[in-house]
Amino acid sequence: MNEFLAPASGFPPPADTRAAASFVADFAAIGAAARRFADAAPGRALLDCLGGNAPHLANLALRESDIPPRVLAEGAGPVMDEALALLREADPLATRAAIGRILREVKRRAALAIALADLSGAWGVEQVTAALSDLADASIGLALRHLLRHLHERGTISLPDPADPERASRFAVLGMGKLGARELNYSSDIDLVLLFDPSSSVYRDDSQSAMARLARDLVPLLTERDADGMVFRVDLRLRPDPAATPPVVSLAAALSYYESQGRTWERAAFSKARPVAGDRDFGASFLEQIRPFIWRRNLDFAAVAEIHEMKRRIDQRRRDAPGRIAGRDVKLGRGGIREIEFIVQTLELVWGGHEPALRIPATLPALRALAAAGHLPRAAARDLAAAYRALRQVEHRLQMVEDRQTHTLPETEAGLARFATFMNMPDAARFAAWLDAVCETVNAIFADFFDTDPGSGKDGAPDPGESGAAPDAFAGQAQSLGFADPQHLAVRLRLWRNGTLPALRTARARELLDSIMPALLRALGRQTDPDLAFRRFDRMLERQSAGVSLLSLFQHNPALLDRLATVLGAAPPLADHLASHPGALDALLAPVARFTRPGPALRRLLRDAADLETALDTLRRFVRREEFHLAVATLERRIGADQASLWRTDLADAALAALLPRVMADFAARHGRVRGGRFAIVALGRVGAREMQPGSDLDLMLIYDHPPEAAAARLPPSQYFLRLAHALVAAITAPGAEGAIYAVDMRLRPSGNKGPVAVSLAAFRRYHAEEAWTWERLALTRARVLAATRGFAPVVDAEIRAALARDIPPATTCADTVAMRARLARDAPPAGPFDLKHRAGGMMELGFIAEALQLVHFRGAPSRFRQRTAEALAELEACGALDPAEAGALAAADRWYRAVQAMRRITGLADPRPDSPKSALAPILAAAGALDFDGIIATMEAQAAVVRTSFVRHLGDPRGITNPRGDTA
Repeated sequence: MNEFLAPASGFPPPADTRAAASFVADFAAIGAAARRFADAAPGRALLDCLGGNAPHLANLALRESDIPPRVLAEGAGPVMDEALALLREADPLATRAAIGRILREVKRRAALAIALADLSGAWGVEQVTAALSDLADASIGLALRHLLRHLHERGTISLPDPADPERASRFAVLGMGKLGARELNYSSDIDLVLLFDPSSSVYRDDSQSAMARLARDLVPLLTERDADGMVFRVDLRLRPDPAATPPVVSLAAALSYYESQGRTWERAAFSKARPVAGDRDFGASFLEQIRPFIWRRNLDFAAVAEIHEMKRRIDQRRRDAPGRIAGRDVKLGRGGIREIEFIVQTLELVWGGHEPALRIPATLPALRALAAAGHLPRAAARDLAAAYRALRQVEHRLQMVEDRQTHTLPETEAGLARFATFMNMPDAARFAAWLDAVCETVNAIFADFFDTDPGSGKDGAPDPGESGAAPDAFAGQAQSLGFADPQHLAVRLRLWRNGTLPALRTARARELLDSIMPALLRALGRQTDPDLAFRRFDRMLERQSAGVSLLSLFQHNPALLDRLATVLGAAPPLADHLASHPGALDALLAPVARFTRPGPALRRLLRDAADLETALDTLRRFVRREEFHLAVATLERRIGADQASLWRTDLADAALAALLPRVMADFAARHGRVRGGRFAIVALGRVGAREMQPGSDLDLMLIYDHPPEAAAARLPPSQYFLRLAHALVAAITAPGAEGAIYAVDMRLRPSGNKGPVAVSLAAFRRYHAEEAWTWERLALTRARVLAATRGFAPVVDAEIRAALARDIPPATTCADTVAMRARLARDAPPAGPFDLKHRAGGMMELGFIAEALQLVHFRGAPSRFRQRTAEALAELEACGALDPAEAGALAAADRWYRAVQAMRRITGLADPRPDSPKSALAPILAAAGALDFDGIIATMEAQAAVVRTSFVRHLGDPRGITNPRGDTA
């Protein structure tokens, strides 16, 4: 962005040297201190800048002559602190005229100090806008305290704390726009919404008229200009339906409006709202209540079109050309501040419902967050941030000249030259080139973001005709795209275009469909079976009740069509899920980074859940959405099998950690609490090993503990915890609209299906010390505490380690493991060649190797046990139980098996064959690293041979056992 042309720092030279000299003389005439300041070089540079560039600031300096020397000596901070203290400490019972004088005096002094900090380069844009916003907050606060206190003194209202009129007043001033974002410019209007609660005891029956009078008094107190100046211009038009509503809105009316009638531009406005004065808790509570209106759960790309239309209407009034800077509006014009704000607000509205971390009112932090979340390229975010700072600096200099709310550069060459000097640029040409580069950079990013058209520059969609056989031209085009059944394609496209489908009944939906049709058909045509992919898309579209949001999503994300087509072509289970849950398309847009911290995101979502049932619905939606997202990312090979299994396990951990306290609280509300009781969920199997696959069950064991004398309000402790365990399992497995949260398998608990659902810690300790079978000890090598009441996890973990350290003869462990493998081979033979779990040398045997060898070699060192297979193999190599080549080969087999198994489940192709649909077979071949079906068979047999050879070498040969007893009975 030609950063090397950025304005120089330090006070700009005077554009009008004669005016500067005159002003310096006037300032020096104030007194001896002013004359000494004017004679010193730093003071003279400051005064020349004001007198030769900004008449408004020069006038302020003459009235507040102590401010320039103080700012040079101390900085603007102490001046601001003093000004804000004056506003906070002013007596609200003073006369209206006295309050007005204080407000205007503080505004003069603070505005001058802020401007000097800006002009000198001591403060950047963020400090300047924050200081102006703090000044506005404090000014509104004083004015409101004065008005509320006088209403109280007259008996019109009854304040709970007259000494602190704002506290608990149930009257809030919401700052909107730049004030809400703490981004005020030098001569900003302040956009306010005034809100009160007439049902409060503060107000009487005629409170609405009294509050309307308060608003009519508040506005002139801040906006009227007199001999002391003006405070801030006030705009109340962002309240609901401003033409028909009073200036102060009741809480009930505001809630009703935003729940039923609120529009996209109002969502954008309230995305920046914050309480700035009055009862801030009341204001914050209101914003929390309308949060679902602002931040919608589902991605709403229709908002993109609406905000773009707002910008288009602005552009119709302005026709800026590249290269022309004279007369350019740096706010509303081409490449101006508003384009940056629209990009940020649109992305926040689209994604903020899912990602609360993006609900950031201020533009610069929001750009950083959007880039970090992957919704905006980092380079674009950096360019927009640099442009925003540059444009805000230009805006501020424009407004400093005459204290006018202007954003327009001078029209004349002479005027532009003078302003270039005020911008500390060498000349007008250099300034124009710099600013044009800034604006064109912004406009290019804006156009790329808003003006994407998947069909632009391409051949149009084929015309299917009105009825009957598909026209020859259509059939030829369809076949050239790869479709084998042009007639079916023609019939369905006619239904789409006729508005027969519910999603396509509106003209806007059909217009959007026409715009994406060429790209859609091309994307589907690139699949291995285009006709099958088209039918799946058709089924998805057919199930939608409204299409504008969905089709807007495609229009503004053309790459999404290719990715969607890949899913539809390759993975029937995912295609079926999309048909029933179109909101799952979010997964194709969200960046991979979202997987890394499911816990905080889930906790934020659950804040809205008032009861257990609502929490369960939220959990089901969240888990299904994230599971789908992980499956899509795996299918597209954006993440590997290891990363996917780790993140899938993190998701399960987060879900159960969030669910356990909810279930316990709900259970306690009905049955009381066991004093001193503790409860833990222990994960085993794949979830314990952090190796979850798509569709994995949760292998769980539930453990509780309580003091001997403990009692619950209504149940004996053992019965209490058994029923709590049943309630927890029921909550996890209960089906909802999204299905169950997870399926649960409890067979790995002590005594298997014959044992209680939950066991006491003492019973667990006793069982594993005296009775546990080898298969249970094998399972325990993967055990870890997934969720527990406070302080109980390390206790349970210690008992698990103690159980693993039990001194069982290695020969017994090996013999029992081999016998169990032989019994499973007899009772649960592989269902086919691709039964990767049960086949000889498959995943089960690989797991037995890692588990049994740990029991053999680590029984005296329980800290060395590792739940994850790859980590266990590495530890066994480190202790010499496995040589490096064998450990590496087994780890490679583990990765290969899990990658292929995951892709089989994602594509729904349980038993791949040479004649399987290529669209589903191709991802499996890619996961296996094979070029063709013969290649995957060869690799599978090689992996199985490695595993079986290792199993026989270290544990024994299960084929030699003719009557396997094992110990699973």
